[in-house]
Amino acid sequence: MVGVKFTYDSAGTPRSVWTEHPGWRATALDLSDSSRVVVLAAHPDDESLGAAGLLATAAGRGAQVDLLLATAGEGSHPESLTHPPDRLAAIRVAESRAALALVAAEGRTTCLRVSDGRVADAENQLVQELVQLIDDGRSTLLLSPWRYDGHPDHEACGRAAAVAARRTGARLLQFPIWFWHWGTPATMPWSRVRQLSLPPAVVSAKRAAINAHATQLRPLSPASGDEQLLREDFLAHFAGPIETFLEEDPRDEALDDLHRRDSDPWETESSWYEQRKRALTLAVLPRPDYERGLEVGCSTGVLAAELTERCRSLVAADASPAAVAAATARIGSTPGVSVEHLDLPRQWPSGTFDLVVVSEVGYFLSPRDLDALVARVDAALSPGGDVVLCHWRHTVVGWPLNGPAVHDRFRSLLRRAEVATYRDRDFELSVFSAAPLTEARV
Repeated sequence: MVGVKFTYDSAGTPRSVWTEHPGWRATALDLSDSSRVVVLAAHPDDESLGAAGLLATAAGRGAQVDLLLATAGEGSHPESLTHPPDRLAAIRVAESRAALALVAAEGRTTCLRVSDGRVADAENQLVQELVQLIDDGRSTLLLSPWRYDGHPDHEACGRAAAVAARRTGARLLQFPIWFWHWGTPATMPWSRVRQLSLPPAVVSAKRAAINAHATQLRPLSPASGDEQLLREDFLAHFAGPIETFLEEDPRDEALDDLHRRDSDPWETESSWYEQRKRALTLAVLPRPDYERGLEVGCSTGVLAAELTERCRSLVAADASPAAVAAATARIGSTPGVSVEHLDLPRQWPSGTFDLVVVSEVGYFLSPRDLDALVARVDAALSPGGDVVLCHWRHTVVGWPLNGPAVHDRFRSLLRRAEVATYRDRDFELSVFSAAPLTEARV
């Protein structure tokens, strides 16, 4: 689907071709676990075309609805002499607010004013805005245009939503818009399709919401450049009693990309902060040596290399293939060391451990995954096992958690007492153990 070329004013795949395909009646969509819906739209009208029925259904069940417009849609009529971009932007945002009010009266709209046609340049901004808005996404449904929709702005929103869903733990659904026009049933991944049946009242509300986008459905004026943008055969894809979504896996490759770009992304070997933090981490270990240790999120293996001096065997695990390759090059040949590519906490190494170290990685998990990590660590510890946490204490931009929150969650959920704590301006160390520290004797 990469490099799709199409024009909005050409004939596309008729709606009947889609509805007559055997895969059309797909798995029904269950919204029962979602008390909040967040929609990222590339342009005003995306949310009405692709998801107004779902928004009406969710709002009718009491869910909060938040709409985040990446752009104001000022580029929809670039040749218009009557509606310069600023004027068109104001009208289109007002249309979107009015449309949302028709399906979710208490819905809230925010426009980020990213340049229309340049959303890909602002993907990081979109991720940060979504993460801040969603926070703990365990009961949130995140909607966006499909990341393979064929329109670059739609696809950029789809990618940003996939990252934000991974970082917050929100459920991700994406809706096709222009794919209905240029795609065919043969190119639809039907196994991931989920459909929502809309009762007549919701179909009517959706129709009214779509009609609120007058700048796209009718000519701006009789002048050249002000022509109707959306054809009737295109609009037909959104007129029926079914809305179609794709259940997409959240995806965040930021840390792997960082490791690919930089052989030492955290300056672990040259930074005094890193060197000092590592020395203190090793110093707080309650015992001089351990039978079997685990480092969660080993990055390039610098700390793991020093942990090998204290552990007879060590598993160093990371979700980034690039990090695992670097750690393998550093310590892979060390006796007793196993470097493993694991998507922690979803995947987990076998066996038990008498030491687990979680350093500078907890806040790169969603709140849901952090809880799962604590449970994994708890279950994998030997009866006398120790856990050591070390995390930066400042704001982590683009993720919902920070270091203190990670440590507080371990304190709440881990079935081990906290036996030692160190905290300064920059980082915090916590030691959890089933036994008190050995008393010093003189």
